[in-house]
Amino acid sequence: MSTLTIAIIVVFVLGYMLIAMESLTKINKAAIALLMFVFCWTLYMFDPAPFVQLMHPGFQGTGDQVVSFVNSLITEHLGDTATTLFFLMGAMTIVEIVDQNGGFNWVKDVMQSKTKRSLLWKIAFMTFFLSAILDNLTTSIVMVMILRKLVQDKKDRLIYASLVIISANSGGAFSPIGDVTTIMLWNAGMVTAAGVISEIFIPSLISMLIPAFLLQMSLKGKIQYDDLSNDLTGDREILEFTGIQRKLIFGIGVGGLCFVPLFHYLTDLPPFAGILLVLGVLWTVTEVFYRSLHRRRGDDIQFSKRVSSLLSRIDMSTILFFLGILMAVACLEEVGVLKELGSGLNTAFNNNHYAVTGIIGVLSSIVDNVPLVAGSMGMYPVEAMGDMAVDGIFWQLLAYCAGVGGSMLIVGSAAGVVVMGLEKITFGWYMKRITWIAFVGYIAGILSYWIIRTFILVSPL
Repeated sequence: MSTLTIAIIVVFVLGYMLIAMESLTKINKAAIALLMFVFCWTLYMFDPAPFVQLMHPGFQGTGDQVVSFVNSLITEHLGDTATTLFFLMGAMTIVEIVDQNGGFNWVKDVMQSKTKRSLLWKIAFMTFFLSAILDNLTTSIVMVMILRKLVQDKKDRLIYASLVIISANSGGAFSPIGDVTTIMLWNAGMVTAAGVISEIFIPSLISMLIPAFLLQMSLKGKIQYDDLSNDLTGDREILEFTGIQRKLIFGIGVGGLCFVPLFHYLTDLPPFAGILLVLGVLWTVTEVFYRSLHRRRGDDIQFSKRVSSLLSRIDMSTILFFLGILMAVACLEEVGVLKELGSGLNTAFNNNHYAVTGIIGVLSSIVDNVPLVAGSMGMYPVEAMGDMAVDGIFWQLLAYCAGVGGSMLIVGSAAGVVVMGLEKITFGWYMKRITWIAFVGYIAGILSYWIIRTFILVSPL
């Protein structure tokens, strides 16, 4: 391992430590993530040729050609990162539009509970199954918006929000369209939709049920009326559109989110294109409604819930934090750290795929699971039979571990990052209160999968 590689790892580790200590340093995590991203790539550029030869042996250029090639690599990684960021921004905006127009008010009535624990179980199951239909990122945004209407107490809402992260990641793991990494494995033909759903469902469900059971111990008593009447001010202000128009906005927004996986399947375009399509349609429809309002009330009337106004509510610090983290991890990928880590794990555990994928899942809570899964896909070819075959133990465990393992740290998944930004949950609070709970559920899920594949489904369906 070269000196530059060690320096890049040190910068990443130090940056991660500062992010973890945000509550102590009082420095916004987005600023640290951006510095980490730039410093890692700056060190890389001191002598990029050895890294290029290591990771891209087919490239034969020298001098300025190497610099141009590296710039194209950075641009490529930025493009991959941007697909996630635009998906996030589009989904957040759609949910904000629906919420500001009263779209989620009915959920408050459906999910009203007498006790805090009964509400916890409703939140857990709704998040779990909704994330399998939509995706864990979009579902987390929707559920946090609902929680704000249901729970006024900040301490209680942090517990509910933490369960949202765990349930969203668990629900996304057993669905071929519920998580980015599962989509990658599905599109590459390493798992099938039927295989993942039939064999990962129970482990994923267990990885949600056990943390939910443990978290309910922190919630006692009944929900007061004030908790359920939270955000009534916003409800009273929804006067710009008629009831039919608001229902149409809800139908387009939520229906559009459900349509995104189908759009991806039909067009092979990235999911963010589907999100932007839905946002464009929803924006156009609301503008048509406002045009009618202007005709009745006059052109000088200003409407606060217009999409152009709601865009200012997007949490850019969360977006920039995500940008910094993903681009810093991309640098680790380009210096070969992730690939070497995967190979080392395979050797250290003597090809024990339960141990290897289990460790990869733990690592996915520290670094982004997408490059980890991508690296694993590149290192381990699909075989005709055995654990590495289509729907083999390795690939199904990889789908489970990479998805569920991200719940152990709040920055370990897209769902965690967005909830962290929306509810201002600190890294330290989550690590102290939630990490061990998520870990217990994670291990229990792996154990249940071992029982299923050892004694029940010896061969995949």
